[in-house]
Amino acid sequence: MKLLKNKQFWGIIVAIALLAFCVKDVRLSELRQLSHRVDLIHLIPTVILAFIYIISRGMRWRLLVSQQKFLPFFRGVSLYSAGQVLNVVMPALTGQVGRLFLFARKEGMTKSFVFSTIVLEILFDAISLVVFLLFTSLAFAFPEEYRSVGIIIAVVTSIILILLYLMLTFQSRLESLGHRYCRNRWPGFYISIKKFIRSFGKGIETLRSSQHFFVSLFYSLIGWTSHMFIIYFLLRSFGFNLPVAASAAVMIINTLALMVPITPGNAGTFEVAVAASLSAFNVGRSDAVLFAVALHLLDLFPVFILGLGFLRSEKLSLAEIKSQHEDKMILDEIGEDGHLLEDKEEHP
Repeated sequence: MKLLKNKQFWGIIVAIALLAFCVKDVRLSELRQLSHRVDLIHLIPTVILAFIYIISRGMRWRLLVSQQKFLPFFRGVSLYSAGQVLNVVMPALTGQVGRLFLFARKEGMTKSFVFSTIVLEILFDAISLVVFLLFTSLAFAFPEEYRSVGIIIAVVTSIILILLYLMLTFQSRLESLGHRYCRNRWPGFYISIKKFIRSFGKGIETLRSSQHFFVSLFYSLIGWTSHMFIIYFLLRSFGFNLPVAASAAVMIINTLALMVPITPGNAGTFEVAVAASLSAFNVGRSDAVLFAVALHLLDLFPVFILGLGFLRSEKLSLAEIKSQHEDKMILDEIGEDGHLLEDKEEHP
């Protein structure tokens, strides 16, 4: 019964089912033909770009936390990669909880502050997605459902950005209102919400500085551009002569389809999304599935190299972190009052 209640167990079951569905029509002869057809020269830039992709995202996170703590280049990137490893091995939103505790534990940051950097990561990725969606739509006609999702993302991103700016601008007023109406009636709630506002506010201080904002956005665009060319060169390696716009379209459709993680590392869901997007460019099903598997492995390779290296150097056990937090989701760490729950030692 304990196993049946485990999110990771069901995530693995779904992943296996989806992978089996993807590869059921792939024949061994087709795999052999592909091995002879693959252009290894084009694989060189894909590997390099895969490392650039994770490094650019690590640099962005390093910049976001610089408001509270300076991290050396290699430590910041490897710590970020270790957090991504947790995202890969833990299903749904449980991986974000693992990241939350890992960053807080290793660098002494409050979970509210770390949570704010995760929010900003999602925000900058959403802005980058809208930018790529805009430019790619000029060269490729997206299906109606994806255009609708893109418009929704643009609207929601704009609203969140406005709300975050309002929170920064009126932070002192929010604290004053809490002091006036909550301190005497609900002192525990008042202290918690005050701590959350201040800690979360430190995390989104990046939005106050136009320089930090645009540098963070620059790192985001570098990461997305790198991933677009990873797909482009991998397509060339497989012998598919598709334009860069097609690579961008595959990346965007894949991102939209995987907005809600279901399986560990999006195993199965990733392959289904990529194979489906390639079908729009008349790529055969078997080739599309094999390409999706190769792309997925390529995305994970630098993350595990850097992330597991960090965990080993810090003498951290991946199994220990998973056992502590795999049954929690990010929403479980937010109380009914809307504030993020901190460790007991953070509430003397």
